[in-house]
Amino acid sequence: MLRAKLYFSLKLWGAARPLAVLLLLASAAAGAAAQPVRIKDIADIEGIRDNQLVGYGLVVGLPGTGDRLRNAVFTRQTLIGMLERLGVNTRDHELRLDTRNVAAVMVTAHLPAFAQPGSRIDVAVSALGDATNLTGGTLLVTPLLGADGEVYAVAQGPVATGAIAARGAAGSIQRGVPTSGRIASGAIVERAVPYQLGRREELRLSLRNPDLTTARRVADAVNRAAGAGTARATDPRTVVIALRGRDPVALLADIEQLRISPDQPARIVIEEASGTIVMGAHVRVSTVAIAQGNLTIRITETPQVSQPNPLAGGETVVVPRTQIEVDDQRERRLGVLEGGVTLAELVRGLNSLGVGPRDLITILQAIKAAGALQAELELR
Repeated sequence: MLRAKLYFSLKLWGAARPLAVLLLLASAAAGAAAQPVRIKDIADIEGIRDNQLVGYGLVVGLPGTGDRLRNAVFTRQTLIGMLERLGVNTRDHELRLDTRNVAAVMVTAHLPAFAQPGSRIDVAVSALGDATNLTGGTLLVTPLLGADGEVYAVAQGPVATGAIAARGAAGSIQRGVPTSGRIASGAIVERAVPYQLGRREELRLSLRNPDLTTARRVADAVNRAAGAGTARATDPRTVVIALRGRDPVALLADIEQLRISPDQPARIVIEEASGTIVMGAHVRVSTVAIAQGNLTIRITETPQVSQPNPLAGGETVVVPRTQIEVDDQRERRLGVLEGGVTLAELVRGLNSLGVGPRDLITILQAIKAAGALQAELELR
């Protein structure tokens, strides 16, 4: 007798889906205080920053994977203009240009603070037309412009994509993005962005995560190390430091190594698309009762072959056998989360309900609606 089993699972309400990534940030200590960190890891110095550069250029030497000149008009015009500057006249034969070894690209880079003329920076190269692969190509001299329209760097060099693309008659394989690549140290800085530390009377520290408590702790730590009145917090993001004639480089180097315990608001971040949940260490829940249950119907099909006796003259038929099981989760009971618990206890309490991240998102939203969640709930 032949047997075949088909399983169909139907979730009617509160389906338990495969577990997604669940990130729970908990404090290892009994308290909720954050671990001390360096000031340089949580704050930046105003005025000392990168600058965005952008340019337009050509990548040549492609193995037939560049732009179609008939479709990419800008590539054709750029190629003709470049050849004319090199003394080659192709305008009289413009319609005969039909190479696939050239691609128009956009070149971007970050100009670091205090970068001096002659230093090198990395650049990113991205196809602009219908090129399919930039691997093996070489970027020609490309000026990189700043927001003010001035040239701050010039890029050139071989493009490395790190991608693999292969095609055949029956299919293709692609790993990575072959139309985007990088050139390590591919641009030479031609102009520096002026910024003088020594001519300033005060400096400003900008916190990456604005918080009044953290700003005050930073100012207190600086005042203890450099003298009273050296620093003051002016808002949740900014801490002003008075130089008072001191060497700014030496003072900032000492301040960067100071350690404080940054504060943070109670917040829960939920990514509904991926089922990711991130909880802060200060999340608290007031006393609340939670019940969560699923109704699952499992249908098992076991077809059986019925074969008649050799001389009976009958026909062989398949007789269906169906078994239906209903699980209404009766063993689950109402759970109680005590108020004022720590994050670790909250996680253990929610995990004891036996729910996955998808159902946990719904539970957290319901707790927030009931007014029992003492934290900010951020949905993305």
